[in-house]
Amino acid sequence: MLRRRLSAALLPAVVSALTLGLSTPAIAADSASVTSATTSSATNRLMPVGGPFSAGTAWRLDVRKAPLNGNSSAMVKNVAAMTAKQYGGLAAFNVRQYNTSFYTVPSTQKRVNVKWTNCQGMSFTPTDLLRSGGYFNRVPIPADAVPAGGSDGQLSVYSPSSDQLWEFWKAKKDGSTWSACWGGRIDKVSTSQGRFPGTYGASASGLAVSGGTIGIKEVQAGAIDHAVALSLPRMGKGHSYPASRGDGWTTGADSIPTGTRLRLPASVDVDALGLNPVATMVAKAAQTYGFIVTDTGGCTSVVAESPAASIAATGVDPWKALLRGTPTYAVMEGFPWSKLQALPKDYGKP
Repeated sequence: MLRRRLSAALLPAVVSALTLGLSTPAIAADSASVTSATTSSATNRLMPVGGPFSAGTAWRLDVRKAPLNGNSSAMVKNVAAMTAKQYGGLAAFNVRQYNTSFYTVPSTQKRVNVKWTNCQGMSFTPTDLLRSGGYFNRVPIPADAVPAGGSDGQLSVYSPSSDQLWEFWKAKKDGSTWSACWGGRIDKVSTSQGRFPGTYGASASGLAVSGGTIGIKEVQAGAIDHAVALSLPRMGKGHSYPASRGDGWTTGADSIPTGTRLRLPASVDVDALGLNPVATMVAKAAQTYGFIVTDTGGCTSVVAESPAASIAATGVDPWKALLRGTPTYAVMEGFPWSKLQALPKDYGKP
């Protein structure tokens, strides 16, 4: 079982910009055309609006009418207390580290084999990764792909034409060879619940990282149409559907097992909270789809799509415009964690 601890990225990255001077109108027009084509190509590779999973499946289940967990009050007090203890009560908005780079690829994308690096010191060889047809074989990774920042080095590759999703943990490219410490593949993504088989995948819960990632295109569109992944500093033993394994050790009525769903009630007037516009989108998504607790982290945090793919293709970090100058560590400032509600264990399990 993959066991790891995420550290929240609380300081915004410093991105330097290079300004090019154009000497003639003809060159300027040509450059603008190339830039437009490059930008369009980069946008097509980003995570689709709503994420890779279909409406009604685990990541896009409407929870507005769901009943409450009998221990909801104690569980939410626990969430609010652990959030308040870290970084002055600010939850992290992980944009440039400890998130995932997402690539939507065409049917023509060249496929490569990914090498397994045994960074966890396992005493066995994971044949499901390496055998013919295994999860690390024939993966359509773009040659210019860039894993997300931070030690997790996560990378997600989605092929709509084959209806498959690959996710890798500690992905790295050395020359023309890709390697990863762990990961997995989901087949039939269009009907999948967003869980990797067995002990595979890139999260400690077995859930697809990209399922709860806040995408660049959906923030540009103004709404998040799926549940949001949530990391907490301390989680309970066991797990709740849709998670397939646990990442915690605490017990008691207030413990929060991996996979727990948390909802912001409809009675909360989100527009009156004065949140950052992106945090407002998160809050509204939490009212309809909720949060799903997926990992243990250095603090309470949500995960956004890495801008690495866009920066590599265009030199532009789209989050700079989307966050309107707000530092990443302040995006979730004022979020009403104490008003959440916990849903029953295994809610939504088929």
